[in-house]
Amino acid sequence: MIWFLPLITIGGLFYPLLGYLVIAMMATLLMLLFFKKRYWCWNLYPRGAFLDGVMSKASLKKPVPKLFTKQRFRRVILFIFMLIIVYRMINTGGDILAIGAVFVSACLITTIIVIIMAVVVKPRAWCSICPMGTLQDKVSKIGM
Repeated sequence: MIWFLPLITIGGLFYPLLGYLVIAMMATLLMLLFFKKRYWCWNLYPRGAFLDGVMSKASLKKPVPKLFTKQRFRRVILFIFMLIIVYRMINTGGDILAIGAVFVSACLITTIIVIIMAVVVKPRAWCSICPMGTLQDKVSKIGM
């Protein structure tokens, strides 16, 4: 599934409807959560495959900063991420291409952050603060 990442981040710049793949992946992630916890992240996630297969070779492999593991910090990242997505969605005016572009740009921007974190810290440092991972944690506690 590693090929989904360049498809969305690069292809989405030319064909914004590919952003709907991000929505589909988020929905799949949340559905799988009830059955397999973080199975998606470790087995099916295109970005995870990229981090494990590519970025692990370029990483300094330093410990994840303790701040990244704090629940409060993770919640702040989730809140900011959701706030930006909601704000941008409102500004699309319902335009189908613009909505797709919101998710393409979110994927592209977070991928740039992921790459920087993978090189400077360790390959899956992003997983410590991932907004979807934080959401998964919250939903799984509600589901239990």
